[in-house]
Amino acid sequence: MGNRTKILYVDDELINLQLFDLNFNKSYNVLMADNGFTGLEMLESNTNISVVISDMKMPNMNGLEFIKRAKEKHPQKRYCIMTGFDMTDEIREALVNGLIVKYFRKPYNKNEILVALDELI
Repeated sequence: MGNRTKILYVDDELINLQLFDLNFNKSYNVLMADNGFTGLEMLESNTNISVVISDMKMPNMNGLEFIKRAKEKHPQKRYCIMTGFDMTDEIREALVNGLIVKYFRKPYNKNEILVALDELI
């Protein structure tokens, strides 16, 4: 478990965190945060996280706000957004500007995420 690639998943809904962990913990060392503030703390204490996937719609700090703050301190990490909503101008702009490298739609396709993670790592 110590040698597996670490990924961070940020989502304010416990069931989504549990499902993500269940789906991906066999392939990756999955760390989880239930909000952007905790996500920032986890990035500080786990410097070897390779990929960060964040839910878009969260209270207090949405996914892109979290990623903007995280990327200021950890620009070498790869960031992705996940949302249950259609592509927005804000997400499209984040892709074009390189703030995020991938956009995933909920409910997500496990294989799509596995392929994307393999490409990003």
